[in-house]
Amino acid sequence: MLRRAFLLTPTLFAVALPASAQAPMKAVATFSILGDLLAEVAGDKVELSVVVGPDIDAHAYQPRPTDARALADAKVLVSNGLGFEGWIDRLAKAAPFKGKAIVATAGVATLKAGGGHGHSHGHSHGHGPDPHCWQDVQRVRTYVANIAKGLAEADPANAAYYRDRAQAFDRRLVDLDTWVKAEIAKVPADKRRAITGHDSFRYFSSAYGVKFQSPRGYNTSSEPSARDVATLIREVREQRIKALFVENMTNPGLIDQIARESGAVVGPRLYTDALSGPDGPAPTYEKMMRHNVTALVAGMLKN
Repeated sequence: MLRRAFLLTPTLFAVALPASAQAPMKAVATFSILGDLLAEVAGDKVELSVVVGPDIDAHAYQPRPTDARALADAKVLVSNGLGFEGWIDRLAKAAPFKGKAIVATAGVATLKAGGGHGHSHGHSHGHGPDPHCWQDVQRVRTYVANIAKGLAEADPANAAYYRDRAQAFDRRLVDLDTWVKAEIAKVPADKRRAITGHDSFRYFSSAYGVKFQSPRGYNTSSEPSARDVATLIREVREQRIKALFVENMTNPGLIDQIARESGAVVGPRLYTDALSGPDGPAPTYEKMMRHNVTALVAGMLKN
């Protein structure tokens, strides 16, 4: 009789399955940096898709039909917010996406684009919040907490798992933030200056005391005028700035021009809005920050 009852109620079998046998929840992250943060928190409980992969510029990305299909099947979507992914609302509506939307920057203190620490000679396309909050490790701790909370709400059965992984990741981020501050402290305050391809280091500047200048605004599609570039070249010469850097997803032409006309030297490529591929120097968020800081410190010590 027990066997007969069991056969007549197959749902009992589903309840009895161990957690390890359950299919992973499908989740989508909008770009590679968020994909890594999501993977760190979610572990093997999600099947992860990333819309904008390594070395690709999310500012100018054009979604594809495959992106819509992935989003339609997903139970969770993690985005940065603050206008960084200008295409995400259209994509989510077209999919359509009906799952849990997690905005990683929820509750993060923001800086205004085009003002505050550092500056850009290009046009920043608006004066709303700067979306590049991940350049400050302390703010990324809020990203991780938001992701863990959203995953727990979408998948309550694994809430403790997500919480434990987020806490372990948070401890590593605290150590990373301490390391960044110690490395920057090796550079005398008057030498903490660098030139980058576009204005994506405002949060890094605020958190770690480095002054950045760039020919472009925070959107990589913005173009500076000839006067802007000439002014920046003059400033590089006058201030004897030697630390010039190109990001992995921007055209190096402007920085190369500034280097030729100012006598400065272009340093190692920085990873700002996208991770490197798995074989590159910045395949994860933690490795990206360590690579960037090491390159910046070496360049600024030449100033």
